Amino acid sequence: MNVAIVGAGNFGTAVASLVARNGHAVDLWMRDEQQLAQILEHRENRRYLKGHRLPDNIRPTTGIDVAGRAEVVFVTVPSASFRDVTHELVSVVPAGTQVVSATKGIEEDGFRLMSQILEELLPAAKVGAISGPNLAEEMADGRYTGTVVASRHPTLRRSVQDVLTHATFRVYTSEDVYGVELGGALKNIYAIIAGLATALQVGQNTLAMLITRSLAEMSRFAVALGANPYTFLGLAGVGDLFVTCTSPLSRNFRLGTRLATGLTLAQAMDDLGKLAEGVNTVRVVRGKSRELGVYMPLVDALYRLLYEQVELGAVIHELMTSEQRVDVDFAPPVEWKA
Repeated sequence: MNVAIVGAGNFGTAVASLVARNGHAVDLWMRDEQQLAQILEHRENRRYLKGHRLPDNIRPTTGIDVAGRAEVVFVTVPSASFRDVTHELVSVVPAGTQVVSATKGIEEDGFRLMSQILEELLPAAKVGAISGPNLAEEMADGRYTGTVVASRHPTLRRSVQDVLTHATFRVYTSEDVYGVELGGALKNIYAIIAGLATALQVGQNTLAMLITRSLAEMSRFAVALGANPYTFLGLAGVGDLFVTCTSPLSRNFRLGTRLATGLTLAQAMDDLGKLAEGVNTVRVVRGKSRELGVYMPLVDALYRLLYEQVELGAVIHELMTSEQRVDVDFAPPVEWKA
């Protein structure tokens, strides 16, 4: 197939390499001419994925029109620029093109997930999303993992399986687009908390409790929005949550470790040098959870720490003295439909 990757960050580059290794022709789009020149010179994305040579069948470009000749388009730009870039695709992508979001974030205005932006601006396209425990560096290294492709279109699910499935990469399917995307977005919040806790050397029992209660919050919030709770027992839920809450390759985890040293949010973000999606997501989710009346003490705690400058000790005390509810507090909806 002809495949276009819109966004040449670390994950977009890793996806491009994976698809190319499977023998498909890949166009890798980026906006920055300087980045393009560097990649063409070294056949390596030294800015975002240093040390990984790009396969010869990847064509780097700054021409967005390449998406018009692709059968499958993966959009991997950060959530903050997702709408603007999708606007550029409107005049390029033909009806029926399979367009897949690989961005884990939420647009504040209207609480829209990335696939909803695609459906809004590209109503004639077939839309889907991928999410899972997919750290770009490990994917590029060829380490074993898997992802979930979610779409209401069976042909899109099969196409994504065809272009991504590799000896080291498995692709599972789901019809719960909203749940899969929510899992990918929400876990970034808890990765910051886990990074902070790890740097403070709280112990393995505490980390296990944090990750488990994070999963409870995620599923509780998602069910309130109409997602299938069983989605959160899979790769896009607990799988992605686990890896981002335990790996220093996760930007959100690394942000948490920096916050633990006493840096302000601005200082920690500057030190990290890369966008941590969880910073915006916690603000958006906190507002939505209050609107829906969903109990999310960890989200509230991180919000207060980041945006209200509440002292860490006070936040921990509030968490440990908050209401103790049932362990698993959701039940599968009786007539859930995708």
